[in-house]
Amino acid sequence: MNILVILIPVSLCLGALGLIAFLWSLRADQYDDMDGAAWRILLDDDAVPDDEKSDKGKA
Repeated sequence: MNILVILIPVSLCLGALGLIAFLWSLRADQYDDMDGAAWRILLDDDAVPDDEKSDKGKA
């Protein structure tokens, strides 16, 4: 039973720390663009610009 004297305050401190971290992430706008990362994976970053296509044809 004596261990509860230590475990209860430790668990309350860890819970408060988690709550503070969550509130900080809300204020720091970490959850603003939830769909942006999902759409960025679908974009084709390997597309070659028209300038480079015409240069490759000349060589």
